Order: sequence, then structure tokens, then C-alpha cells
Amino acid sequence: MDIRFNDAGVAFEGRAAVEPLTLTLNQRRIGIIGLNGSGKTTFARMINGLTKPTSGHVSVNGLDTVKDASEVLKDVGFIFQNPQNQIILPIIRDDIAFGLKNKGLNKADIEAAVDATLQRFDIQHLAKRRAHELSGGELQLSALAALTITNPKILIMDEPTNQLDLKNRALVERTMAGLEQDLIVITHDLPLLESFDRVLLFHQNRLHADASPAEAIRLYRELALT
Repeated sequence: MDIRFNDAGVAFEGRAAVEPLTLTLNQRRIGIIGLNGSGKTTFARMINGLTKPTSGHVSVNGLDTVKDASEVLKDVGFIFQNPQNQIILPIIRDDIAFGLKNKGLNKADIEAAVDATLQRFDIQHLAKRRAHELSGGELQLSALAALTITNPKILIMDEPTNQLDLKNRALVERTMAGLEQDLIVITHDLPLLESFDRVLLFHQNRLHADASPAEAIRLYRELALT
């Protein structure tokens, strides 16, 4: 990935949601941590244009997130904190196929791609299930399958293991480890980040630290306990 923030920040009604910052993200696995309300999700949403900077600009692989918004959205997928909110169709197989239908692929190619994606995520048994019947881990995997079938280059995940039991958490973690895409993860699940390349720590709506996982987690614990 090649994500560049050039003095980019966000303010709502005169109050900073993310203080302007300049940095480049080019590692394969990047974590984002911080206390609630520290600007983590707003920062991440700037990457795929869901939130537009009110100062400066952001680019992803050479594309401006405002001027080239539609292209950026193709390259950057976002899994929200509650994945059920982004599952559009009631039947999981239909939802996974939805993105390819929008691209105008023929039925045979769509069916083959959906079959391959279900197998890749080991969720063939969920194909005919309804979203409201699934566990948290199954919802995460289904949302990931629907997103990755369109081949985005970068995935952003907001609290992917939040409120999951140990079994579903392990399932999601194994799947994340095998993803081909570059990954940006917002989380309070600190052990999840131990093998990551880099971690950004946000505090009071500004970037407080940009460090190795061990150092960023140490600083975060200091902030959380003061």
C-alpha cells in the first residue's frame, strides 16, 4: 500500500476530530489503537473517502480520496464494527455475489467466483443461511467474503474481534492472517497486533505515537492508566 496524508485533518463545526497530520503508510499490516473517541475511526475513514478531510489531502496508491473517490472505493474495502450493517441481501450467497453483479459479470463467472470465495473462507455451509441467523464470527467472515470477492487492494477492519467468543475470535484471526490484501485494523484487542508491522496510537484526536507494536502498546497502556 501507499497511503499518504499531507497535512490532512478533519474538523466538525470548528472542533478537531483528527488534528492535521503528515505521514505515509506503506507496510502490509498496520494497527490503529487509542481510547474511545480519540479519532481512530475518523482517521481510517479518511483513507477510503468515507470521511473527507477538511484540511490537506489524502491519497491512496496515487489516487486522491476526494477527486478520485470512486476509484479509491474500489481499492479500499472497509469492514464496519458491526458487519451485519453492511450485509445487504438476506441470503449470504446472494450477498457475496452482489458486488460482482454490480460489475456486470455474467452468471457463470459470478457463480464460479462465489463458489471459490465460499471455499476460501470455509463458509460453504453458510451459503443458504440468513444473516440474522449467524454468529458474530460467521458475520465477520461473510462480510469479508463479500468484500474481498471484488479484489480490493487494501482492507480496513474496525474492531474485527469485538464481542466475539474465543472460538469465533480464533476463526476471524486465522482468516485475517491468510488475507492477500494489505490490512489496517482498528482495535482494542492488543494481542491481535503483536505480529503487525506498525501501530499508530491516537490520543485526544491527534496522532500520539507511530511505532512498533510493542512500543505503541506500552505507550497506550500508560495513557489508559493515567
